Amino acid sequence: MATSTFSAVDEYGFERSLEFDFKYYERFMSEYIGILARRLKRWEDLSNSERKKKSGTLKRFVRKGIPISLRESAWMTISGAEELKRNSKYSFNTLRKRKTNSVIKEAIEMDIPRTFPDNIFFDKDSTLPEQLLGILIAFANSNTDIGYCQGMNYIAGLLLLVTKNAESSFWLLKTLVERILPQYYSKNMSGLITDLAVLDKLVQKNEPAVHRHIESIGLPWAVTTTKWFICIYAEVLPTETVLRIWDSIFYEGSKVIFRVALTLIKMHRNKILECKDMTELVKCFKEMGSHHGVINCHQFMKNVFRVPGSFPNKLLEDLRRQHNNSK
Repeated sequence: MATSTFSAVDEYGFERSLEFDFKYYERFMSEYIGILARRLKRWEDLSNSERKKKSGTLKRFVRKGIPISLRESAWMTISGAEELKRNSKYSFNTLRKRKTNSVIKEAIEMDIPRTFPDNIFFDKDSTLPEQLLGILIAFANSNTDIGYCQGMNYIAGLLLLVTKNAESSFWLLKTLVERILPQYYSKNMSGLITDLAVLDKLVQKNEPAVHRHIESIGLPWAVTTTKWFICIYAEVLPTETVLRIWDSIFYEGSKVIFRVALTLIKMHRNKILECKDMTELVKCFKEMGSHHGVINCHQFMKNVFRVPGSFPNKLLEDLRRQHNNSK
């Protein structure tokens, strides 16, 4: 019996599920390794000014994937995090060492052990939990209106695993929460509630049969997709797929979250329509992360920018405004 050449743990320290299809993954990686090598060469050929200035070329490069070795610097630049850091009155270390609201600090400390408990890099002997604590404390001190909200620990934790730099992870988290994701982590989570309503409208428009079916079963979008928005697909989809999604979110903003959501729903259209009750529907959504079309992150991202069709920022802004005006 042939054995897989790939570990049961991915390169970011996450355990692969018992249902993980190693044979398919090996076939995919045999092609993807060549793609990664070509993309790295193309990125290395870009000048520093080309990497920093928004353009059609840079947008295309980001959509095709940022090489692992360049992600930290690229994310810091394309997201505006580097500029935010440069213009800040306070440094990460200053914010990390400030006295923190005791209730918020206790909430953060409770969530640290719950963050990726099965990840080998977050074990009890690692320094990552302490670094993660510092990132979340620094954020709470820098933004007292938000302080801390569950879900931020997963985003900060994955940023830390990718960048291996607590300071960069802090500024990227701050950029995501304050500039890219609209009010997802406010006390009333108004932005999240709005965007769940927007997703409902988008599914109704793009997949009316799916919308009618989910509505007839009576399953609220909040039950199945809240984690999509709050964790930006972390712990929902395979790690490299999540990072490819984050590449584009850092460049193009929160509309990418909706593109991914619509692509997932269209990809699983038939399975959703086959679900007879709420239990089957919840299970269907939970299993979306193991689909071959999701494991193949390169093809999946091509679909993300093709399947939902045109998706201008104005459409998203109009839908958000309509929902907020109707409240």
